[in-house]
Amino acid sequence: MRAAEDQAGRGGRRTSRTAQAAVAALQVALAAEQAASYGYGIVGAHLTGTKFSDASTGWVAHQRARDQLIQMISARGARPRPAAVAYQLPIGVRTGADAVALAILLEHQVTAAYLDLVAQPDPVLREFGARRMQAAAVRAARWGGRSQAFPGLPASALQAGHGR
Repeated sequence: MRAAEDQAGRGGRRTSRTAQAAVAALQVALAAEQAASYGYGIVGAHLTGTKFSDASTGWVAHQRARDQLIQMISARGARPRPAAVAYQLPIGVRTGADAVALAILLEHQVTAAYLDLVAQPDPVLREFGARRMQAAAVRAARWGGRSQAFPGLPASALQAGHGR
């Protein structure tokens, strides 16, 4: 009887850790989507015509992903972290070219933020994360960024595995 109780307790802790890891991964993705939404406001303010339309489309995509992540976190009984009032941009934006460069950086940051989500045991979370990574990688490429073999992974991770 005691062995069964011990096993159930350990399984419960594992489940709890798994649930906590899932929420933590969702929170990281949420923070990236919130930052991208803010950043796309800056991007759009520096563009006109088709590029402005592309920025608006990107902004809406990040808003929708943010809303989905908030729902997913709430459904797991956790409280979604609120967006910051403002964000430190990774580059200064003064021109249209700067705005495009910022859009590419934002998409790369979003892609990287979903890495922990695609590593979760829950197939729903893995698929959601993979689809969001794919969408961000496609947007980055459309802005003129180079496509990457493994979007979101730092170059050092790819180089580390190459020498094996």
